[in-house]
Amino acid sequence: MFRNQYDTDVTTWSPAGRLFQVEYAMEAVKQGSAAIGLRSKTHVVLACVNKANSELSSHQKKIFHVADHIGVAIAGLTADGRVLSRYMRSECINYNYTYESPLPVGRLVVQLADKAQVCTQRSWKRPYGVGLLVGGLDESGAHLYYNCPSGNYFEYQAFAIGSRSQAAKTYLERRFESFKDSSRDDLIKDALIATRETLQGEKLRSSICTIAVVGAGEPFHILDQDTVQKLIDAFEIVAEEDVPAAESGGADDQSAAPEEGAPADQGTAPDEGAAPMDI
Repeated sequence: MFRNQYDTDVTTWSPAGRLFQVEYAMEAVKQGSAAIGLRSKTHVVLACVNKANSELSSHQKKIFHVADHIGVAIAGLTADGRVLSRYMRSECINYNYTYESPLPVGRLVVQLADKAQVCTQRSWKRPYGVGLLVGGLDESGAHLYYNCPSGNYFEYQAFAIGSRSQAAKTYLERRFESFKDSSRDDLIKDALIATRETLQGEKLRSSICTIAVVGAGEPFHILDQDTVQKLIDAFEIVAEEDVPAAESGGADDQSAAPEEGAPADQGTAPDEGAAPMDI
C-alpha cells in the first residue's frame, strides 16, 4: 500500500506546505454524521443526525450541555468531542466561580481554538478529529461558532458540518437572511428541514435526529422526542397540502391562459408551491 512520507508526524510539512495529519483530522469531520446550527437575535438551535454503527447498537450522543447559556454539537470522532466538551464545561465552571458571571461565548471559543491548535505543533500529540458547532447566548447576543481541528474558528449565522452537509448548506444559504428575525419555532422548523436535506430521501423521524435550543430566558436544553415528532408532523402536513394545491393551481392557470392573456404567469404557481423554501 502506498504511504505518504510526509504524514508520519504532525509537525512534518510537505513540500507543498501542507500538514497531512491536520487534513486527516478535517476529513474525519466530513465523514461524521451531520450537525447543523442556526441562530437568530435571541435563540440558537443545534441539530444533529443520530447514526448507529449497526442495528444492534444505539447511537452516540452528539449534542452536549456545556453551561446554561452554551451548548455544542459535534461531527467526527465522538470520543474527542466528549473530551473537549468536558474541557469547555470545566472552563465555564472556573470562570463562574472566579468572576461570578457567565463565561462569554467568544472567549470560550478562543480558548478551545488555542487548545486545538497546540495539537498541530507538538510531535507527541495529534489533532482532535472533531468539529464543533458552539452555540450560546451572552450579553452581546446569540452566537454560533464553528471550531475546526486546525485551530481556526469562525462565527456563522447558520452552518452545517459532517457527511452530506452540502445539501443542508444549500438550504441554509437560501434562507439565512431571514434567520435573524425568526421566532424560536421557525428556527427549529428550519433546522429540521435542513436536517432532512442531509438524509437523501430517508424519512425524517424524531428517533434519528436531536434538537437543542438556547435563548433569552431559556437555558440550554435538548427537546424530547415527542416534541420533535410533533414539529416534524406539523410541517410535513403543511408540505403535503401545499404540493397538491400547487399542482391543481398550475392546471387551472394553463387552461385559463388563452382567456386571460397572461402566459408569463402559467409556471409561477407550481414552482413556488414546490420549492423547499416554502415548506
